[in-house]
Amino acid sequence: MKKLTFLTLAVFLLFNASAQVLLPKVITNNMVLQREKPVAIWGTAVAGEKITVTFANQTKTAVTDTAGNWQVKLSPMKASAESRKMVIKGSNTIELENILVGEVWLCSGQSNMEYPLDRKIKKYTAPKRGEDPSAAELRAKNPLIRYLYVERKLVSTLPTDGWKDCGDTTLRYVSAAGYYFAKELTQKLKIPVGIISSSWGGTRVEEWTPPTAYQQSPLFKDSLAGKTNFKINGMVPGKKFESMIKPIIPYTIKGLVWYQGESNLMIHDTTTFAAKTRLMLDTWKGLWKDESLRFYFTQIAPYSYSKRKDKLTHGTDLLPYYWEAQAKCLDIPHSGMAITTDLVDDLGNIHPSYKWEVGRRLSLWALAKDYGKKVVYSGPLYKNMKVKKNCIELSFTQCVGGLMSADGKPLNWFTIAGIDGKFVPAQAVIKGNKVMVSSAEVLNPAAVRFAWDETAMPNFCNKEKLPASAFRTDNWK
Repeated sequence: MKKLTFLTLAVFLLFNASAQVLLPKVITNNMVLQREKPVAIWGTAVAGEKITVTFANQTKTAVTDTAGNWQVKLSPMKASAESRKMVIKGSNTIELENILVGEVWLCSGQSNMEYPLDRKIKKYTAPKRGEDPSAAELRAKNPLIRYLYVERKLVSTLPTDGWKDCGDTTLRYVSAAGYYFAKELTQKLKIPVGIISSSWGGTRVEEWTPPTAYQQSPLFKDSLAGKTNFKINGMVPGKKFESMIKPIIPYTIKGLVWYQGESNLMIHDTTTFAAKTRLMLDTWKGLWKDESLRFYFTQIAPYSYSKRKDKLTHGTDLLPYYWEAQAKCLDIPHSGMAITTDLVDDLGNIHPSYKWEVGRRLSLWALAKDYGKKVVYSGPLYKNMKVKKNCIELSFTQCVGGLMSADGKPLNWFTIAGIDGKFVPAQAVIKGNKVMVSSAEVLNPAAVRFAWDETAMPNFCNKEKLPASAFRTDNWK
């Protein structure tokens, strides 16, 4: 009789637990809800149960489907730093505390995005120019910044302890670039900013893209026809996406801040990287059902790849070809690129220290494009060229206020070639918003290349001292 009683009790407890309203791990105390968009709140309960969500003078209801899933959408709200409560009722009641409304950004990529606010956790090198402000930021406990830190685990549910405010010690592990991006927004907009920090060092873009995306892509589907377990350039796609991105969807966000690429460079992925990145982003936008998601990414920094002992041998021009591939991602709608050629102390260190400046440069794109701030948001980007006798005249975009040399010395890292394709060092002189490039060795110039070497840390920039991106005027192989 006792065995039967215990069995009955166990069944009752199991049923009662499964019947309760449950929330995903991305919906917790301390969260920031995206302003001025319909906000998705979802979870599970017993099939056919009525769920009520109350927040900020709104009440929304839903009835769970046959699988027990439910979702409501709160109407768009104005930003608010007021700490408010959300109540979710079904067979049980859940009360979430300390909720703000502002801007929400997902920060993802590989190790340079994972690089923590407390760099000492991974024993990263201190900067040689100026002091690292991170220790002060950890003490400051910015009240307008909230974060959700996703751990590096391949599990079925999102590996996180939920949303935290900056008084929590987990802040040490949060993406430094993501944190400084958020800090710049809070300072300029005076509203709450939430960041979701979900990165994994050494990962390729394929790992953040669902396998179905490749199966449906015109670029890949023919080679994958009939295959179930497949690899893209030797990599099983989607593993990081399944654990560290998919469980976040459809949490309402403004966009994505992305810092990734070194691992794709190491497999010499210069021809398909831009297409893979766009495929990842288009897939994410589709799953979020939001084509307006922003995509602001970091162009990787100078580094001596040619000195690595990898399976593939890297030439000194591999990185500029890869910079070119990254720049092609600017063709993606609502995208922007932070250039980092001036943020390196040691060409043997693949993790440069100046993440506060990376975050600031990424924020400039958002401030200009999304928040109506009149700021210069990019360094010079090559536009076109004209041959003028023995000289080539270069035109650029993003040169508001004029062009300059960052250190006052003659412009460096320009090379020029005739139709023979032999590039030699060139003189480059600024004339207004153009640059005139020439060499006594090339009387009939045909092409210019700039910063076309992995060690290039050039001084060419605009008046805001934002560096120019590497480029070439030719399409020679």
